[in-house]
Formats: sequence, structure tokens, C-alpha cells
Amino acid sequence: MKPAPFEYVRADTVPEALAALGGADDARVLAGGQSLVPIMALRLATPEVLVDVSRAPELREHRSDGGVLTVGAGVTDRELELDAGVRAAHPLLVRTLSLIAHPEIRARGTLCGSLAHADPAAELPALLLATDGEVEVAGDAGRRRVPAAEFVTGPFTTALADGEMVVAAHLPLPGPGSGWAVDEIARRPGDYALAGVVCGVELDGAGRCAGARVALFGVAATPVRAHGAERVLDGAVPDDAALDAAAAAAFDGVDVIGDEVHASAGYRRRAGAALVRRALTAAVRAAGEGA
Repeated sequence: MKPAPFEYVRADTVPEALAALGGADDARVLAGGQSLVPIMALRLATPEVLVDVSRAPELREHRSDGGVLTVGAGVTDRELELDAGVRAAHPLLVRTLSLIAHPEIRARGTLCGSLAHADPAAELPALLLATDGEVEVAGDAGRRRVPAAEFVTGPFTTALADGEMVVAAHLPLPGPGSGWAVDEIARRPGDYALAGVVCGVELDGAGRCAGARVALFGVAATPVRAHGAERVLDGAVPDDAALDAAAAAAFDGVDVIGDEVHASAGYRRRAGAALVRRALTAAVRAAGEGA
């Protein structure tokens, strides 16, 4: 199957892109196209206008400043993955990027594109949620920042209003005394995750957990924070008993999805709990080594 006919617009600036988006009833932004183009080929999406922002200079920049990594909407995953400065400043991001599909896909796909696509099985929305990041959005009314917890509103659905576009993502850098880990289960390397977790642990001077963040992906309609696990760890010594209890509580209040083709809800719950246990162990170890 081939895409339905559409008009192609190359936007060299954000104002040009917004003008093109506002001039059509159904327009989509194209950055890497690794999610959009396949669904257009299947005619699951039939936009009238495709607005290409991949070469807009202001969207091709990324920088670390004030403890935050800012990534423009045109920056590819592979650029970030291979950047020595990004690797030193945000190793969790680089590790997460390595789990996404294959290098050929990451050479075109973008971090911001993944956030805007809002696939429940995607790694990057969960990373942003776990680290309390923000999405910068531009529209006719100007720019605004949307916290990660408010950006993804449902499967493949975001808080973007008509005529708005994602222009950047803001990812807080891991702080001193913290340890982070990401883990997932997929049928084959590069496949979408059947269950996944991004977690971080911060230890105080006494070796107790001063803060924990656990985000699940691939198990619900959106990435979700595992507040049950976080509450168990808060103020606790992260020994085996505490980590076991946190993993057991990770899915408290989570509406787990399941199907007969990929994985049942029961499997996702059991596998997800095991992933949380394994990832928390790695995060605690990393926090201890960095203390």
C-alpha cells in the first residue's frame, strides 16, 4: 500500500512550520519520519500536508546548560548516541537510545518525534517521565513547556493543541549520588518492548534512599510512574528485602494492557515486576559507586 496524496512543505524556521500547520485541516510534522511514514504507508494516517522540519537550523541543536540537556526537534537519536559530551553528561539517555530499534532507524528517528508519537511501548517518553523532563511546544500563542507527566494523554495522543508542534525536549541530567538504569523485554533485539522500566535511586549519606523514580512502559496505555515502588523505597535502606517489596508494589494501581498476539496482561505484570527488581538493583549499585 502507498500513502494517500499529500502536499509536502519544507520549513526552514519554526514560524514557517507553524504557518504551514495552521493552513491545513490535517497537517503533520515530519522530522525523522520513522514512525509517521510507515503509518502513512498503511493509510492509518492521511495528512493533507506534510511539514518537514528536519533541516530547520534552530531545531538541529542540542546543548547542556544548568543541569538540563535540551534537544531540538530535528536532532536524530544517532547524533545523541554518538556524541561524547552527551554520553558523559547523560549516560542514561545514551543507554536508552541504544535499545531503540536499530542504528539505521536511529540515524533518522528523533527524540522529539518519539515524544510526539507517544507510542505506549516507546522508551523515550518513559525516560522523560522518570526524570521529570519537559516538552517545549510552539504555536500561534507562543511557546510553552509541558511537564512529561502531562504531555502524553493516551495511546498515541498528547497535549499538543491544533497548530502546535514540539520544538525541543528538556531532560534533567542525573545528579550526584544518584544511579539510573533502563531495562526491557522484547521478542527480538530492536522490537517494541513488551514491558520496560526506567528507574533512578538517590542515596543519602547514611545509605538510605532519599528518592526513587520508577517509570514503566509497554505495559499500559501510556508510560506510568510506579508510585507503589517509589513509596516503598522512600527513606528505606535499599537491601534485598526492600527491593523485593518495591518490585512487588510496582504495578499497584496500574491498568495493565494485554492481548493474545503479543503478551497477556498477566505476563506483562510478572515480567515487569522482574524487570523493576533487576533495574533497581543496577540503579542502587550505580548510586553506591557514585557516592
